[in-house]
Amino acid sequence: MNTETNAGPELETAIFGGGCFWCLEAVFLEVEGVHAVMSGYCGGHVDSPSYRQVCTGTTGHAEVVKIDFDPAVITYRELLDVFFAIHDPTTPDRQGNDRGPQYRSAIFATSAAQRQAALAMIAELEAEQVFAGPIVTTVEAAPAFWPAEVEHHDYFARNGEQPYCQMVVAPKLAKFRARFAGRRGR
Repeated sequence: MNTETNAGPELETAIFGGGCFWCLEAVFLEVEGVHAVMSGYCGGHVDSPSYRQVCTGTTGHAEVVKIDFDPAVITYRELLDVFFAIHDPTTPDRQGNDRGPQYRSAIFATSAAQRQAALAMIAELEAEQVFAGPIVTTVEAAPAFWPAEVEHHDYFARNGEQPYCQMVVAPKLAKFRARFAGRRGR
């Protein structure tokens, strides 16, 4: 009798908010070791918010991506490297022209180890003065994650020719591809 199982890798989950979730999703979908990326909302006071509600800036939610990854292939620390490279963690409630609390820089840690790793990385980046201004990224325990509506899933792949995608998403994706060429999985 064969008692072996074909169980897949033991996946972990990371949740990051760094501006528009379309940008983050497009990048993390290409990272080696990432099995799934879902756009959604975290950190607010409204259950099951809609995109329209979150865009008002009154629900307290951030646009985020939930990333399921294989830590045997890519570490949480390496995901943090990508996260801090593809957005500006020094602008409160803003990424470029996108303004409002839904665009804040936030890490929603799913474990104590993730919280410690995120705080350590922020301290290192600050000590090395990697950014011109202070890092405003919050590190919070992961609250409920609310998936975004289906039209936001794989947004860049389906809408890459739209002006916003060309002007905002594509440059972040190009930056990732240039800086992390060895970490691309797709």
